[in-house]
Amino acid sequence: MAHYNRWQNQSLYGAADGLDATARQSDRGAFFGSIQATLSHILWGDSVWMSRFDNWESPEINIPNSVNFAPDWEAQKAARITADQRFLDWSIRVTSDDLDGDLTWYSGSLASDVTKSRSLCIVHMFNHQTHHRGQVHAMLTAAGAKPNDSDLFIMPDSV
Repeated sequence: MAHYNRWQNQSLYGAADGLDATARQSDRGAFFGSIQATLSHILWGDSVWMSRFDNWESPEINIPNSVNFAPDWEAQKAARITADQRFLDWSIRVTSDDLDGDLTWYSGSLASDVTKSRSLCIVHMFNHQTHHRGQVHAMLTAAGAKPNDSDLFIMPDSV
């Protein structure tokens, strides 16, 4: 899934990079509004989850402000590339023991402590990415950009 994550991010960021700033930042009716804001939210979410799994720095902002996690387009693209490489590095180190047991954290959105199985949380993290990337894919297509297909089974073996 870490390889799929990078492949899809390369596709979406490449397609979004072909749009001008106004097109990337236009509110298109998605949950987080624009293409750029939704991509910022995904990067924020990845950072939050990976702070729990791999000691990444935890963002100090909440979900509503996640759209401003990486407001500068060039900086956001660079941060995405770095995060995707860190995902790959982490995925290589993960063992079956890392998937066992529970994870407990304070959820700002629920305003309480939450305990869930570690493996479920990892699946959720990748599902969260996929969910919001689907929104971005639709917004890019509506804007006239051409992101790659997103079906997992057509991911090139070279990825």
